[in-house]
Amino acid sequence: MSIRHSLLALLHDQPRYGYELRVEFEDRTGTAWPLNIGQVYTTLDRLERDGLVSNDGDDGGGHVVYSITDAGIEEVGAWFAGAVDRGTPPRNEIAIKLALAVTLPGVDVSAVIQSQREVSVRALQEHTQARKAVSANQRSADTAWLLVLDSLIFQAEAEVRWLDLCEARMVQLGQGNGGPG
Repeated sequence: MSIRHSLLALLHDQPRYGYELRVEFEDRTGTAWPLNIGQVYTTLDRLERDGLVSNDGDDGGGHVVYSITDAGIEEVGAWFAGAVDRGTPPRNEIAIKLALAVTLPGVDVSAVIQSQREVSVRALQEHTQARKAVSANQRSADTAWLLVLDSLIFQAEAEVRWLDLCEARMVQLGQGNGGPG
């Protein structure tokens, strides 16, 4: 996730100070990816160093307000115009865990799969309930959160389907319990 570009996009909307950026990011994307306030300010420092934002000084309440520069507008425009690189997939702890589980003796792979399935199904149910709740009282400002929830639902559904495939493969290979056999 590009915090850098997300902050630039929010500053393109209007000048803000760090905490406002954090709140606005979480309002627009839900709390799926909470931002650490330290990360926000570190990113703002780098954006200022790179000439993409400017420090507009104190707002009178002790907050340093930042605004986007012309170079920042260009940068965020290029971000929106381009596709997200799908080259190197992010590390997937579940896939790593299962890959190691099937190669180590004494690991109950079926139990690992079942344990993860329970967590994944619960996440799917929670995201689906959240989507229903937001949809029931939908305001125009909720569209961004609904897009995020839809993404989370599809990811959880795909994960459950993948776990089903993993389990079927283990049954087919006769490796449900105890690692390589």
